[in-house]
Amino acid sequence: MKKMMLVYAALILAFLTYVFMYRLEDRRTSAWEEGGLHGSIGENYVMVTFQSGMEYWKNILKGFEDGGDALGVSVDYRGSTQYDVEEQITVLEQVIAKRPAGIALSAIDSKALTSTINKAVDAGIPVVLFDADAPDSNAYSFLATNNYEAGVAAADKMAQLLGREGEVGIITQPGQQNHDDRSEGFRETLTQRYPAMTVAEVKEGKGDTLVAKGAAADMLDKHPNLKGIFVTEASGGMGVADAVIGADKTGEVAIIGFDTNKGTLDRISDGTIAATIAQGTWNMGYWSLQYLFHLHHGLTVPAPTLGNDVSPLPTRVDTGISIVTRENVNDYYAK
Repeated sequence: MKKMMLVYAALILAFLTYVFMYRLEDRRTSAWEEGGLHGSIGENYVMVTFQSGMEYWKNILKGFEDGGDALGVSVDYRGSTQYDVEEQITVLEQVIAKRPAGIALSAIDSKALTSTINKAVDAGIPVVLFDADAPDSNAYSFLATNNYEAGVAAADKMAQLLGREGEVGIITQPGQQNHDDRSEGFRETLTQRYPAMTVAEVKEGKGDTLVAKGAAADMLDKHPNLKGIFVTEASGGMGVADAVIGADKTGEVAIIGFDTNKGTLDRISDGTIAATIAQGTWNMGYWSLQYLFHLHHGLTVPAPTLGNDVSPLPTRVDTGISIVTRENVNDYYAK
């Protein structure tokens, strides 16, 4: 009797494996149509961010939408309205409950989002991360600027602007992996390459123009010999510019910002901000959608559902940077 039960169990397992493989192959085949890959309009992919009203997300969302148009699938955009970890977790939980074909996520906190990301993956919903990582999660890939190298590039540019000497400050968002990496790259590069330059202070800007303005004003007051400020995100750059103007130190304090929102570009045009680091934001959105589509349809080799040790996608993708100055700023305004 026991042997018969084992035989039945083996047969059931074999049947379930066959059904699973058949469905996987059917989903792969259905993704291919004459002329290339194509999904269905009922196939919905969702992008989730935080501070959803920020201008920064627009070009990433444009890439995500362009990817959806190229594949004939639908996309949706959700995000916490504030810089609030709990709110983003709630939004992500709501998205998971609707069981989309895939989720592209920028994680507000590198640790706090991990369990919710894993919940989605365990439920069979592929997740890729962009811009801000959660490295301990089970997300399949992270598409972003190499933020450490972006910090290195900012340090080199700051050194060029200041003649390789002087005190500088950093305004950032501690605890968010991408900002931590930018700050670390900046600080370590100054230490290793420019011994006559020092970081006088690091302050939090909370991704808010007014908070960053207050932080910069305080920094300028405490450190009268400050020669430069590196800001690791877009809104803070405008706040720092306002603080420098308020202190009547335009041209005396070099500001290097991050990203290419219109306010930052305007401040570069008028000479208040010396430079900003432009990210490959469209790439983040477009390739996030492409990766999710491939995961959903089992088109990766090895397929993500087969328990292979080899990753079905590149685990990290550098989407590139460039440095924007007064000389090339006009190339970065929205056309």
